[in-house]
Amino acid sequence: QVQLVESGGGLVQAGGSLRLSCAASGRTASIYRMGWFRQTPGKEREFVASITWDFGSTNYADSVKGRFTISRDNAKDTVYLQMNSLKPEDTAVYYCAAIERAGGGYSQWGQGTQVTVSS
Repeated sequence: QVQLVESGGGLVQAGGSLRLSCAASGRTASIYRMGWFRQTPGKEREFVASITWDFGSTNYADSVKGRFTISRDNAKDTVYLQMNSLKPEDTAVYYCAAIERAGGGYSQWGQGTQVTVSS
């Protein structure tokens, strides 16, 4: 199993920047893809970005393209989400998740970190 812990959330003003981190532990060699999701009250959890552990191939939601950048440091078993030009609608609890090579989708999730963007 893989354990994930997010950090770096906080309160920022619109137009500001924030970098989230997700540290993985446990059987990190089993990771195939890591992703970031976000959720606000009353809404379904939304995909934000993902990256493969081997070649670093990335995917982004249309709502964050050009503003957010996902990256990974395999040596540190850590994935990052650099968030620039933040908007109030980016306010959410952000979660990182992992797809293991055995399959099963995003089966491992972190506890989440709150990001609040004020006007």
